[in-house]
Amino acid sequence: PLTLEEVRMLVELFYLPYHHGPQAQRLLEHLQWIRANSPSVGVPAQSPSSHGGAQWRGRARSFQQLCAQTCRLHSRFVRSAGRALLYDLHSYLWDIRNMLLAASAFVLWLGCQSITAPLFPGEDAEPWVRRGGLFGELQALLPVGNSCDLFYHPPPLFPSHQLYLLRPLRPQDKGRRTLAALSPTGCDQPRLSGAPTLACRLLGSFLSLSPEYTFVLEDEGGPCGYAAGALCAEGFLRERDSSWLPAVRHQYPQELGVSDLIPGQDVLEEALLFFHAEPPAVPLPVLQRFPSLVQLGTAPRVLDAGASRSLAVCLLSALKANGSWGVFCQVSATDHQQLSFYSKLG
Repeated sequence: PLTLEEVRMLVELFYLPYHHGPQAQRLLEHLQWIRANSPSVGVPAQSPSSHGGAQWRGRARSFQQLCAQTCRLHSRFVRSAGRALLYDLHSYLWDIRNMLLAASAFVLWLGCQSITAPLFPGEDAEPWVRRGGLFGELQALLPVGNSCDLFYHPPPLFPSHQLYLLRPLRPQDKGRRTLAALSPTGCDQPRLSGAPTLACRLLGSFLSLSPEYTFVLEDEGGPCGYAAGALCAEGFLRERDSSWLPAVRHQYPQELGVSDLIPGQDVLEEALLFFHAEPPAVPLPVLQRFPSLVQLGTAPRVLDAGASRSLAVCLLSALKANGSWGVFCQVSATDHQQLSFYSKLG
């Protein structure tokens, strides 16, 4: 059963419509302070003695601990609550869990950046657009603001107690095992030495050219999803075509013959063909209206659409914090898995 402290936390998250309990108030105060003081942190790894940076990181850690406690509360509530109470309250707690997953990862990302553009552009939405309660106030404090309502969808019919962690990419994530786990197939595919994987096709250019806008979703089984972006898509695509693709083509020559040597490895053959095909050009009007490129995906075992939504909100917040005003994604008309994923996302 839920402990007394967990019940108290649950009550404080939903205290009164316009008055929050102490736990919820601390969440808001930490995020408001982090938002107001984020330009002073710079790049923490290079200035560990900075008093302002140390204070900022301390508040960031406190905020992330509160986020983690709330996410654990959601998991414990799904496991422990009676069915009637669970279905009455789950949608509200699920909403807050998803928003805190995104907010916690965004704060982690902020601590690794040196922001040069206006961090939080002015809001252009009418006040009545915002949702009420703690969810609405947390949402308004992220750069993406009310735009994330574009991705609104109802909570799952069957609540899951799966715990998720959302975080920025780490240097050690670039290994093959993590790449394979982030592949939409969710498994490490058998391959020839030197044969490209599907994950390399999907993520390789982002990991090489834009790792600072890559986020990883983890569950108890390890990495299970990703969100990757490029702030300036025009420059990213130009560099991809002029330097990254030629290097990959040299590493994976067209005569590799994956399907001949590994029967049934259509995915690997498709990846090989992808590297050696000329990428479709993006029309200039698209790049002018939507300057940033994004790509998201989750493993098949991620059935909770809220986790995918958190990935999108976090990536969009990071891009908007650095001045982006629009994003687009590139999807092949024959890639039914990606089309289905984006359709479910909204």
